[in-house]
Amino acid sequence: MGAALAVAGTTMQGLFKNPMADPYIMGISSGAALGAILTIVFGLNIFGMYTIPLMAFICAAAAIFLVYNIASVRGKLPVSTLLLAGIAMTLFLSAIISFLMYTAGEKLHGIVFWLMGGLWGRNWNHVMMAFPFIFLGTILIHIFARDLNVMLIGEEPAQHLGIEVETLKKIIILSVSLITAAAVSVSGIIGFVGLVIPHIMRILVGPDHRVLLPSSALVGGIFLVWADTLARTIIAPTEIPVGIITALFGAPFFIYLLRTRKRSMF
Repeated sequence: MGAALAVAGTTMQGLFKNPMADPYIMGISSGAALGAILTIVFGLNIFGMYTIPLMAFICAAAAIFLVYNIASVRGKLPVSTLLLAGIAMTLFLSAIISFLMYTAGEKLHGIVFWLMGGLWGRNWNHVMMAFPFIFLGTILIHIFARDLNVMLIGEEPAQHLGIEVETLKKIIILSVSLITAAAVSVSGIIGFVGLVIPHIMRILVGPDHRVLLPSSALVGGIFLVWADTLARTIIAPTEIPVGIITALFGAPFFIYLLRTRKRSMF
């Protein structure tokens, strides 16, 4: 899951040319959260232990579909419009989530625990359920890594160099959506992995996505394993949601990067 979020974050920062972009920017996390919360509040148990991940993935996919259709203008997908549509969708879904949490009663604890993100109770069956989507999305992004490099100079220059910009954006958005929806549906919302890891690796290996993507995946996976190990042991036998650990370490480090890294990251 850490590798998936790191790849998605790296790709979004490259596509938007914005170091503040992360995998959750298009309302994917809010859609997944809504699916999980609906399952918890209404006590759905259609697919046993897989009910929450499946509902989270379905609702995340629905959110992506709505954002894509809202942002699409005569067959084109302006990045600024996509960003605004994602923010609007996130705010709308967050309002619904807040209402459900307010009326959840004794189920509120389960909702909060899921929203904080964690790998408790997850096994290889959950991994295999998410793997096909993460693998497909990652392969597609790697195929177009060179085109992502060209996009860093701007859409018009990329178009002049023979890049089908609109087609590329659609493929990248679809790929990131698949990766993020699958990861969030299994692990919940784990912050800062897709935001901080791409920054670190861009400093270490440079902006070439052919190198940046696999290195981000490797370090993202290692970071999440380390954070999960710490979450399970720091006050054992109680397990802290891993999202708390990633935020505690990720946020200060991100602030440090912003203060010390004055020049452009791209």
